Amino acid sequence: MGARAAIYGLSGLEITQDELAFFRDADPWGFILFARNIDRPDQVNRLTSSLRESIGRDAPILIDQEGGRVQRMRGPHWQEWPPMRDLCEDPMDEISRLDRIRAQYATIATELRSVGIDVNCAPVLDVPQADAHPIIGDRAFGTSPAEIALRGREAIAALLDGGVLPVIKHLPGHGRALADSHEALPRVGTDLDALRADDFLPFRALREAPLGMTAHIVYEAIDPDACATLSPAAIQLIRDDIGFDGLLMTDDLSMHALSGPFSERASGALSAGCDIVLHCNGVLTEMTEIAAAVPGLTGKAADRAARALAARPAPAASPKAYVREVVNG
Repeated sequence: MGARAAIYGLSGLEITQDELAFFRDADPWGFILFARNIDRPDQVNRLTSSLRESIGRDAPILIDQEGGRVQRMRGPHWQEWPPMRDLCEDPMDEISRLDRIRAQYATIATELRSVGIDVNCAPVLDVPQADAHPIIGDRAFGTSPAEIALRGREAIAALLDGGVLPVIKHLPGHGRALADSHEALPRVGTDLDALRADDFLPFRALREAPLGMTAHIVYEAIDPDACATLSPAAIQLIRDDIGFDGLLMTDDLSMHALSGPFSERASGALSAGCDIVLHCNGVLTEMTEIAAAVPGLTGKAADRAARALAARPAPAASPKAYVREVVNG
């Protein structure tokens, strides 16, 4: 059997013997790193090599390296970045801003590849609302769908040019959540027409991205009973309405927005239509429970995974043409 439909974290700076045995048996599609796994460049290089060796193939290795609050690799060994909102609010013409965003993400790509990391869980394409929880807040690429799509596209292009796969997040939009899904399950009561006119637009404009991540949010107009990660109706909307056909991963299954056994969280997400599940905290008992419920990547999910790994930079489009695409949907 080939790789199974999961991405796992690990507990520390090196793989433990128990983790090594688990990874060999579980054969995940990829791995994700956090600050607890990061010390020095030589250590990260050893770790990424060891993770790939543990399953005997060139598995993708993910990280969240946005800037501001969300960057797992920090100084003095790696560049520190201000929150994206600082750059977006800095008075300058838009072409200069786009150049700055592209330069930032080009540097991020170079730093990631230098230590064996080839997937960045960025950019954030959520459209922030003034009354929402600040979990998105200063991570956003602007305040309007057109700004976010235009700027997010530069981040995607720079990552791809640098050999790093981007992950657009959080589908179908996290900008209205009144709670942090790390801590509680947010509910959004906005009607579907308003969501289509605002929240969905950056994702629709960048629907050709190779990978995407769901939001653990209940959108009452889509499915009042299940968060997007666990909702067949929400996944169908992501595929058909937004038009995203890349590899769709869950947000972290260990977040407190979700409840119940981890095997049910995993099987529920895959049954809803997610291609792959993500578990981040490195707790081996939880990962073992998930692994028992996760099948091999097959069918469309396997095709999307293969297509993601084969992704290459898209040709550049002019800013004016791109804004027209965003506005016209």
